[in-house]
Amino acid sequence: MGTWLAKHKELVAALAVASLALGIIPGVVLFATRKPAPAPIVIQPLTPFVSPSRAPTATPLPIRVYVSGAVARPGVYTLSWDDRVEQAIGAAGGAIADADLLRVNLAERLHDEQQIYVPQKDEVVTPVLPTAVPNPPGANMPSSPAAKININSASASELDTLPGIGPVLAQRIIDYRQTHGPFGKPEDVKKVSGIGDTTFERIRDLIIVE
Repeated sequence: MGTWLAKHKELVAALAVASLALGIIPGVVLFATRKPAPAPIVIQPLTPFVSPSRAPTATPLPIRVYVSGAVARPGVYTLSWDDRVEQAIGAAGGAIADADLLRVNLAERLHDEQQIYVPQKDEVVTPVLPTAVPNPPGANMPSSPAAKININSASASELDTLPGIGPVLAQRIIDYRQTHGPFGKPEDVKKVSGIGDTTFERIRDLIIVE
């Protein structure tokens, strides 16, 4: 037996290698067939981000003012809502040589239907008083309630007649509605700087919005 193995050792080695290979190959095949297949990769398109659009803001309308007195071309001029008295005088051709600009507030903000009067030097400006009108028949009868003031269209002089609203607050009301648009309800007038609950209670029944 030993002599036979010695003579055929190469054959024995080849048979051993073949047996080992036959044992490994089925195991590899079995492992390969049982390995789970990888999940498919799904590529989804990205949805573009759309930023919300802003609502357009209302553009304030131009205003018309009357410039008179010591200016080159007195008349009615159309100006921007944020212009000042200085721009109004410039639109009228500027002040003439003997104009007294020290008595004019050139930095005052304009408002619609405003009149700017430029006096001459040494001129005494006399306020125009309303002409007395004879009492019509029945004047002693109780008068009807005064019409309410529309704070969306009233001039500065009309707003000035409200209790607690002087020239400064009247101009602020006009500046606010020109910048932010018309008031939605009477209570919105409290958004104007200087008008609080106390002032609003005094004018609540005297104002409207239309």
